[in-house]
Amino acid sequence: MPRLKPLPAIWLISDARNDAVLEQALRQLPRGSGFVFRHYHLAAPARQARFAALARVARARGHVVALAGSRAEARRWGADLAYGPGQDLAPVHSLREIGRARGALAVLLSPAFPTRSHPGAPSLGPLRFRLLASRAGVPVIALGGMNPRTARRLDWPYWAGIDAFCGEPNPRNPKDS
Repeated sequence: MPRLKPLPAIWLISDARNDAVLEQALRQLPRGSGFVFRHYHLAAPARQARFAALARVARARGHVVALAGSRAEARRWGADLAYGPGQDLAPVHSLREIGRARGALAVLLSPAFPTRSHPGAPSLGPLRFRLLASRAGVPVIALGGMNPRTARRLDWPYWAGIDAFCGEPNPRNPKDS
């Protein structure tokens, strides 16, 4: 898998609940953003077909495309990166998981703020997020409750969202919020 230089600042994460707006969201992201295709809810053939369709849209905008799965699967499907524990982009939630992510190109640290993905779950908040991020040793992408407004509040260069691009303000315009 290729190294990311530079790492995209903004990432869109796919989910069953944002599927209907993914093409539109990919077109509205700033050129050269990142896209993580998860879609765990789909059976293998449908998942691969949906990935191919969304990857075309993403590539037309110059986005980096990551597939949730192994590096071998990402390579077979034509993704730039693999997403998941032990992969190029590793989701982490604690110092222990950060330690296990050695070898990742970047980690997605969550939840930075309260999130619809895990209602009622405790979030890190800016102080704990920064403390954990300082121990990562690789670039850290903030995830969890992230949108243009919370990205400014966190004052962190890299962030990802699931719901952030579903009717939220345009991430290209920081005054939208």
